[in-house]
Amino acid sequence: MFDILVKSGICDWQVKIGPLSVSPMGFGTWAWGNQLLWGYQESMDDELQQTFNLAVENGINLFDTADSYGTGKLNGQSEKLLGKFIREFQGNKQVQSNIVIATKFAAYPWRLTPNQFVNACRTSLDRMQLEQIGIGQLHWSTANYAPLQERALWDGLVAMYDKGLVRAVGVSNYGPKQLIKVHDYLKARGVPLCSAQVQFSLLSMGEDQMEIKNICDSLGIQLISYSPLGLGMLTGKYTPSNLPSGPRGLLFRQILPGLEPLLNSLREIAQKRNKTIPQVAINWCICKGTIPIPGVKSIKQAEENLGALGWQLTPNEMLQLEYAALESPRKMIQNVFQTR
Repeated sequence: MFDILVKSGICDWQVKIGPLSVSPMGFGTWAWGNQLLWGYQESMDDELQQTFNLAVENGINLFDTADSYGTGKLNGQSEKLLGKFIREFQGNKQVQSNIVIATKFAAYPWRLTPNQFVNACRTSLDRMQLEQIGIGQLHWSTANYAPLQERALWDGLVAMYDKGLVRAVGVSNYGPKQLIKVHDYLKARGVPLCSAQVQFSLLSMGEDQMEIKNICDSLGIQLISYSPLGLGMLTGKYTPSNLPSGPRGLLFRQILPGLEPLLNSLREIAQKRNKTIPQVAINWCICKGTIPIPGVKSIKQAEENLGALGWQLTPNEMLQLEYAALESPRKMIQNVFQTR
């Protein structure tokens, strides 16, 4: 399933995404610049740099971002910080040069032509001060509400690939039918679809998600699983009487009360393995053949997530977790932009 390519820190093997070799887990940077949901403040930047350094020094070379990450005047802050952190990394230069940035370009309603999408890619390159992006991804499909726009965005992906602005092309929030369509369209244009990013976790393993995974496997597309910890619900840190502040608290109030079977199984396996609940939940995603990209905004979180690497759940443990997930009455709400 995976190629054993390098030995580096905790992470001693890599996975292929098209022409790229990446760590079996990446880190997501949605929180870097988002004040509304994640409480970002610019005073966090020093610790974010240290968090980035720690990840890279331990073999993590995949970082996922988007041109829409950040709120208000901080729009694009995630990309800016990633570019800065790469430039200011003081470690091994070869390790630095192997860092892969996967960024997503929003399907904003004013991006109506391929050239406007290419310009979005150039703007992201300017923010990060990079010459080339590792994986350029379409953030969501417009098939449900603006199908004509989507064709222009697909042509934009082709153009940025042909111009050498990105090394590989991917999509995000694509359901099974649209995933096959975009794969076939790009293939006809000579552009391989290398990755598909969807919400995928023990809280999000419904029929559509498993069908997407099967399609990816059959077409040679690497599935990147975002929210592998269900926005924090699979960390074991929250209870119905101890909810996070902000919009997440409203969602957690609906779902957490029914998660006891799953959280109990995660806890049992974690104790047996001398691991933590989040490490077990992330490892499940890796064992399913996906690349999870848990979010990190502190050294402590990065250290914990790194503990998901270097070991594997047994088939029986996988089944135990999946049965427990099926027993939990409420599931994670799918992204509203995910198509069929």
